[in-house]
Amino acid sequence: MPITSSSLDGMKVAILVSDGFEQAEMTEPRKALESAGAQTQIVSPLDGSVRGWKHLEPADTFEVDVPLKNANADDFDALLLPGGVVNPDALRINQKAVAFVRAFVESGKPIAAICHGPWTLINADGVKGRKLTSWPSLRIDLMNAGAKWTDHEVVVDRGLVTSRRPDDLPAFNREMTKLFELAHEAAIH
Repeated sequence: MPITSSSLDGMKVAILVSDGFEQAEMTEPRKALESAGAQTQIVSPLDGSVRGWKHLEPADTFEVDVPLKNANADDFDALLLPGGVVNPDALRINQKAVAFVRAFVESGKPIAAICHGPWTLINADGVKGRKLTSWPSLRIDLMNAGAKWTDHEVVVDRGLVTSRRPDDLPAFNREMTKLFELAHEAAIH
Protein backbone atom coordinates (compact mmCIF):
# COMPACT_ATOMS: atom_id res chain seq x y z
CA MET A 1 0.00 0.00 0.00
CA PRO A 2 1.58 3.32 -1.01
CA ILE A 3 2.06 5.95 1.64
CA THR A 4 -0.26 8.90 1.17
CA SER A 5 0.48 12.48 2.07
CA SER A 6 -1.61 12.06 5.21
CA SER A 7 -0.47 8.61 6.36
CA LEU A 8 1.04 10.06 9.55
CA ASP A 9 -1.62 12.70 10.31
CA GLY A 10 -1.71 13.33 14.05
CA MET A 11 1.55 11.48 14.77
CA LYS A 12 4.00 13.39 16.97
CA VAL A 13 7.69 12.66 16.46
CA ALA A 14 10.45 13.82 18.81
CA ILE A 15 13.79 14.63 17.20
CA LEU A 16 16.37 14.42 19.97
CA VAL A 17 19.53 16.41 19.22
CA SER A 18 22.27 18.45 20.79
CA ASP A 19 24.80 20.59 18.95
CA GLY A 20 26.88 18.78 16.34
CA PHE A 21 24.25 16.61 14.64
CA GLU A 22 24.76 15.81 10.97
CA GLN A 23 22.36 18.35 9.48
CA ALA A 24 21.06 16.25 6.57
CA GLU A 25 20.32 13.39 8.98
CA MET A 26 17.87 15.67 10.78
CA THR A 27 16.46 17.83 7.99
CA GLU A 28 15.85 15.12 5.36
CA PRO A 29 14.01 12.69 7.69
CA ARG A 30 12.10 15.63 9.16
CA LYS A 31 10.93 16.65 5.67
CA ALA A 32 9.90 13.07 4.90
CA LEU A 33 7.91 12.81 8.12
CA GLU A 34 6.23 16.18 7.75
CA SER A 35 5.32 15.50 4.11
CA ALA A 36 3.58 12.32 5.35
CA GLY A 37 1.60 14.41 7.84
CA ALA A 38 3.59 13.96 11.08
CA GLN A 39 4.27 16.78 13.51
CA THR A 40 7.95 16.94 14.43
CA GLN A 41 9.51 18.73 17.37
CA ILE A 42 13.16 19.25 18.15
CA VAL A 43 13.87 18.18 21.73
CA SER A 44 17.24 19.15 23.17
CA PRO A 45 19.13 19.48 26.43
CA LEU A 46 20.20 22.86 25.05
CA ASP A 47 17.89 25.85 25.39
CA GLY A 48 17.08 28.13 22.49
CA SER A 49 18.71 26.58 19.46
CA VAL A 50 20.96 23.79 18.26
CA ARG A 51 23.57 23.84 15.50
CA GLY A 52 23.82 21.22 12.80
CA TRP A 53 27.02 20.24 11.04
CA LYS A 54 27.82 19.37 7.45
CA HIS A 55 30.49 16.76 7.98
CA LEU A 56 33.19 18.61 9.96
CA GLU A 57 31.93 22.16 9.43
CA PRO A 58 29.33 24.01 11.54
CA ALA A 59 26.14 24.61 9.56
CA ASP A 60 22.68 26.01 10.31
CA THR A 61 20.95 26.61 13.63
CA PHE A 62 17.48 25.32 14.45
CA GLU A 63 15.09 26.41 17.18
CA VAL A 64 14.49 23.95 20.01
CA ASP A 65 10.76 23.25 20.23
CA VAL A 66 10.83 21.43 23.57
CA PRO A 67 13.66 21.74 26.09
CA LEU A 68 14.59 18.25 27.29
CA LYS A 69 13.94 19.31 30.90
CA ASN A 70 10.26 19.81 29.91
CA ALA A 71 9.96 16.86 27.52
CA ASN A 72 7.88 13.79 28.25
CA ALA A 73 8.14 10.74 25.99
CA ASP A 74 4.42 10.10 26.62
CA ASP A 75 3.68 13.22 24.54
CA PHE A 76 5.26 11.63 21.44
CA ASP A 77 4.49 8.63 19.24
CA ALA A 78 7.98 8.05 17.78
CA LEU A 79 11.61 9.13 18.09
CA LEU A 80 14.24 10.19 15.54
CA LEU A 81 17.93 10.09 16.53
CA PRO A 82 20.14 11.82 13.93
CA GLY A 83 23.86 11.13 13.91
CA GLY A 84 26.98 13.20 13.69
CA VAL A 85 29.75 12.36 16.14
CA VAL A 86 29.41 15.20 18.67
CA ASN A 87 25.61 15.05 19.03
CA PRO A 88 25.09 11.44 20.20
CA ASP A 89 28.29 11.53 22.22
CA ALA A 90 26.84 14.44 24.23
CA LEU A 91 23.39 12.81 24.48
CA ARG A 92 24.62 9.42 25.68
CA ILE A 93 26.23 10.93 28.79
CA ASN A 94 23.21 13.12 29.58
CA GLN A 95 21.02 11.25 32.08
CA LYS A 96 17.82 13.03 31.02
CA ALA A 97 18.49 12.27 27.33
CA VAL A 98 19.16 8.60 28.08
CA ALA A 99 16.00 8.38 30.22
CA PHE A 100 13.98 10.03 27.42
CA VAL A 101 15.26 7.50 24.88
CA ARG A 102 14.80 4.60 27.32
CA ALA A 103 11.11 5.57 27.70
CA PHE A 104 10.63 5.03 23.95
CA VAL A 105 12.51 1.72 24.10
CA GLU A 106 10.48 0.44 27.06
CA SER A 107 7.13 1.53 25.61
CA GLY A 108 7.84 -0.12 22.27
CA LYS A 109 7.33 3.13 20.36
CA PRO A 110 9.15 3.20 17.00
CA ILE A 111 12.65 4.65 16.86
CA ALA A 112 14.71 5.71 13.83
CA ALA A 113 18.47 6.17 14.28
CA ILE A 114 21.06 6.94 11.63
CA CYS A 115 24.86 7.02 11.53
CA HIS A 116 26.14 7.62 15.10
CA GLY A 117 22.56 7.93 16.44
CA PRO A 118 22.50 4.36 17.83
CA TRP A 119 25.23 5.34 20.32
CA THR A 120 22.56 6.84 22.59
CA LEU A 121 20.49 3.66 22.27
CA ILE A 122 23.33 1.68 23.85
CA ASN A 123 23.12 3.73 27.05
CA ALA A 124 19.30 3.49 26.96
CA ASP A 125 19.45 -0.34 26.84
CA GLY A 126 17.83 -0.33 23.42
CA VAL A 127 20.07 -2.54 21.26
CA LYS A 128 20.48 -5.92 22.99
CA GLY A 129 19.30 -8.73 20.73
CA ARG A 130 18.35 -6.35 17.92
CA LYS A 131 19.69 -6.41 14.39
CA LEU A 132 20.85 -2.97 13.27
CA THR A 133 23.39 -0.96 11.37
CA SER A 134 25.27 2.28 12.01
CA TRP A 135 28.35 4.22 11.05
CA PRO A 136 31.06 1.51 10.89
CA SER A 137 33.04 2.83 13.86
CA LEU A 138 30.13 1.97 16.21
CA ARG A 139 30.11 -1.71 15.20
CA ILE A 140 32.15 -3.00 18.15
CA ASP A 141 30.33 -0.76 20.67
CA LEU A 142 26.98 -2.05 19.43
CA MET A 143 28.09 -5.68 19.34
CA ASN A 144 29.50 -5.36 22.87
CA ALA A 145 26.07 -4.09 23.94
CA GLY A 146 24.45 -7.22 22.49
CA ALA A 147 23.32 -5.93 19.09
CA LYS A 148 23.55 -7.96 15.90
CA TRP A 149 25.38 -5.45 13.69
CA THR A 150 25.23 -5.69 9.90
CA ASP A 151 26.55 -3.52 7.08
CA HIS A 152 23.41 -2.63 5.07
CA GLU A 153 21.99 0.71 3.98
CA VAL A 154 18.91 0.22 6.15
CA VAL A 155 17.85 -2.36 8.73
CA VAL A 156 14.42 -2.69 10.37
CA ASP A 157 14.00 -4.84 13.47
CA ARG A 158 11.14 -4.79 15.97
CA GLY A 159 10.28 -1.12 15.90
CA LEU A 160 13.80 0.12 15.21
CA VAL A 161 15.05 1.37 11.85
CA THR A 162 18.74 2.18 11.39
CA SER A 163 21.03 3.34 8.60
CA ARG A 164 24.75 3.96 8.19
CA ARG A 165 25.33 7.40 6.69
CA PRO A 166 23.83 10.36 4.79
CA ASP A 167 24.08 8.44 1.49
CA ASP A 168 21.53 5.99 2.94
CA LEU A 169 18.92 8.69 3.61
CA PRO A 170 16.55 7.73 0.76
CA ALA A 171 16.28 4.14 2.07
CA PHE A 172 16.23 5.33 5.69
CA ASN A 173 13.42 7.82 5.05
CA ARG A 174 11.37 5.24 3.14
CA GLU A 175 11.66 2.56 5.84
CA MET A 176 11.26 5.03 8.72
CA THR A 177 8.03 6.33 7.21
CA LYS A 178 6.72 2.78 6.67
CA LEU A 179 7.60 1.75 10.24
CA PHE A 180 6.06 4.88 11.74
CA GLU A 181 2.94 4.42 9.59
CA LEU A 182 2.45 0.85 10.85
CA ALA A 183 2.82 1.99 14.47
CA HIS A 184 0.49 4.95 13.89
CA GLU A 185 -2.20 2.76 12.30
CA ALA A 186 -1.98 0.30 15.20
CA ALA A 187 -2.28 3.11 17.73
CA ILE A 188 -5.39 4.65 16.19
CA HIS A 189 -7.22 1.36 15.63
